[in-house]
Amino acid sequence: QVQLVESGGGSVQAGGSLRLSCAASGRTFSSYAMGWFRQAPGKEREFVAAIRWSGGSTYYADSVKGRFTISRDNAKNTVYLQMNSLKPEDMAVYYCAAGFPGRSFVATSMGYDYWGQGTQVTVSS
Repeated sequence: QVQLVESGGGSVQAGGSLRLSCAASGRTFSSYAMGWFRQAPGKEREFVAAIRWSGGSTYYADSVKGRFTISRDNAKNTVYLQMNSLKPEDMAVYYCAAGFPGRSFVATSMGYDYWGQGTQVTVSS
């Protein structure tokens, strides 16, 4: 069982930066792949980024490549999402997730078993 708690959301102007954190409980955190997803009002939840247990493999949605960076600190049971050059279209509730997604499912919700409650990111133009 893994419990996830996101933090770090807030309001920022376009071009600004935020760093989201996701603190996980459970002794097996380091074995899970971790992902970030987001959901804007009226839209489906979409994949943002993911990182394998070792941190050696990372994955990004095309829309955030070069702007967002996912990382993890297994000693702190925490995964991060550094978001730079934020755009109004990045505004959404951001969720972190944990699971064991196969390669085909790393960017899909069904690849993850545990979810946080979400943190709001607001970007004003």
